[in-house]
Amino acid sequence: MKLEELLQEMVDAKASDVFIIAGLPLAYEVGGRQIRLESAPFTPADTEMFVRAIYEVSDRSMERFIANGNHDDDFSFALPGIGRFRANVFRQRGSYGAVIRVIPFGLPNPAEFNIPDEVLRLAQFKKGLVLVTGPAGSGKSTTLACIIDRLNHQRTGHIITMEDPIEYIHKHGSCIVTQREVPTDIATYGEALRSAMRESPDVVLLGEMRDYDTIGTAVTAAEMAQLLFSTLHTTGAAGTVDRIIDAFPASQQRQIRIQLSMVLQAIVSQQLVPSRDGGVVPAFEIMFANTAIRNLIREEKTHQIDSVIASGSAEGMRTMDQSLFELVKSGRVAKNMAMQYAIHQEALEKRFAAAGL
Repeated sequence: MKLEELLQEMVDAKASDVFIIAGLPLAYEVGGRQIRLESAPFTPADTEMFVRAIYEVSDRSMERFIANGNHDDDFSFALPGIGRFRANVFRQRGSYGAVIRVIPFGLPNPAEFNIPDEVLRLAQFKKGLVLVTGPAGSGKSTTLACIIDRLNHQRTGHIITMEDPIEYIHKHGSCIVTQREVPTDIATYGEALRSAMRESPDVVLLGEMRDYDTIGTAVTAAEMAQLLFSTLHTTGAAGTVDRIIDAFPASQQRQIRIQLSMVLQAIVSQQLVPSRDGGVVPAFEIMFANTAIRNLIREEKTHQIDSVIASGSAEGMRTMDQSLFELVKSGRVAKNMAMQYAIHQEALEKRFAAAGL
């Protein structure tokens, strides 16, 4: 089967990820469930053939990947009439492998992905730092694409995105949208962010804050009256704040606490939870930086942030456990599954018992 035919089948099957691994038949994920075709396992020669085909259709040199001795290569490509894809090519057990993320043409519909209005409200901020966090594959890129699309149609200005790789393509709406891919268009996130500051940005999307240098530059950019969105692989608002602070040397942590307390606007943390219907549904923790939370960050009391979020429903806030409780209450997620994703399991168990669930 040719690569184009295989990926067309995956798009038709509504697959999210495709696995091309030696010793395994073709496998893919749909709604969080892994499916393996009843076919012969791939040989190392088969996987190399598919990997070379991926490089060919993406107009990218595989020889450079081989010559540089890289352990993996991450990039995106498009097949006209089929879709966009994000490929991660790697070596394993002496052979080539690939995992391909399927990105349908067009932008995601927030309703189809169960993204609540409180999250889409992040598009209303004019300046400051907004973070969307969660483990890999939890839907952060989809959530950010929905927010950027709303911004692109609700205000004017220049939106600059820096991604590794670019997943969703944004057309110019009422905003000018510039999208730069790392490392294809520019070498690093840090360089891309410093360059963006000279390009009259109103909104900046930084794909990931990977190190203290990038984090420091991002916080400084947010101080300069830009609205900056970014991601971290953390769970929960309190853990995210601690992760940012801990990225800095001890001598700088006091200063970054003060800066962060002033520029942080919101943190959204998300997980994809298996649902009763065999799919997945997102659970969101939503924190808006009110006066109480800014004081907790400044005074090194981040462990109390969860309590402020739990009592902040009138401001649109919710904890991860509150989100899981509502998913169980509505019948969309089984109680035992919610417990596996809970942050404070004992407290959530007591709440279920009190509600008769």
